[in-house]
Amino acid sequence: MTLVLLTAVGVGGATVIGALIGFIFRDLSHKFSDIVLSFAAGVMLAAAVLGLIVPSLEYGGTYGLLITVGGIFAGAVCLNLIDKLVPHLHKLAGKDIEEHRRTNLGKVLLFVGAIAIHNLPEGIAAGVGFGAGDVSQALVIAGGIALQNIPEGMVIIGPMLAAGVPPRRTFLLAMGTGLVEVVGTLIGYFAVSIASAILPFALAFAGGTMLYVISDEMIPETHAHGEQRGATYALLVGFCLMLVTDVLLG
Repeated sequence: MTLVLLTAVGVGGATVIGALIGFIFRDLSHKFSDIVLSFAAGVMLAAAVLGLIVPSLEYGGTYGLLITVGGIFAGAVCLNLIDKLVPHLHKLAGKDIEEHRRTNLGKVLLFVGAIAIHNLPEGIAAGVGFGAGDVSQALVIAGGIALQNIPEGMVIIGPMLAAGVPPRRTFLLAMGTGLVEVVGTLIGYFAVSIASAILPFALAFAGGTMLYVISDEMIPETHAHGEQRGATYALLVGFCLMLVTDVLLG
């Protein structure tokens, strides 16, 4: 339980780290943030497949394939519905951060709220990994999500400061979006631990949410600023790194 709690804090704390970077390097180029986000997408892609979807098939028994496919689509549909209610990242105020900086305070705060809401299922995915009992895979999953949270934390600082939000309040709001992920991680862990019968579906559901985030949010965001080739190779590096790690850890 201590490891789960520490990991939850680490996943949420990655957003805070990104926020601090955002304060220090407010004019950091898109190229750097896109490379980091692409690398995180590759890590999350490997984690979703190797750490969530494949184990879901293994734990599912006779109906494993049906449960896994159903869980993947259920996770994706769930995030799709959330997207319709609260658009996220590139969908809320345009794909370029400069456009965010020209929006009014209400839109900026809605943007931050959208990130917080979307962080909940991501945290649940990290918690479900621990509920499966495979600590090494769970850490890989949590690591991929944490990597994604760093550029996400960087992104939310500029718009809030430009909209007139005081620096202290800006930092607290960024910290709040990370706290949501801590709560989600604990929810995912306890839900699977209490009801082990839902483990195959929960793993596939978490994998589906991660695949949705990668395809619908992370990849479009990293390809929005003319750095497609570098972003693609960064994704491949992240994926292969996690693949090698998984094989070496057995």
